[in-house]
Amino acid sequence: KSPAALPLVRFEEFSEGRCAQILHVGPFSEEGPAIEKVHRFIDAIGRKNGKHHEIYLSDTRRSDPTKWKTIVRQPFE
Repeated sequence: KSPAALPLVRFEEFSEGRCAQILHVGPFSEEGPAIEKVHRFIDAIGRKNGKHHEIYLSDTRRSDPTKWKTIVRQPFE
């Protein structure tokens, strides 16, 4: 809806391979325990984690922060 923001859009292609992921429901400031849970899982299977990224499923401009849904995806080697 804001053509002025189009120059800020970027597309990246990458191959992350195997990963663990978890659905976090709530504000971003409370993601820490979900990320720690994924890290513990990766440690438990004897793997090394890479850089995580997040997939935002909720429109943060229009929804209650306690209901925001975010997939935290953590690649591992």
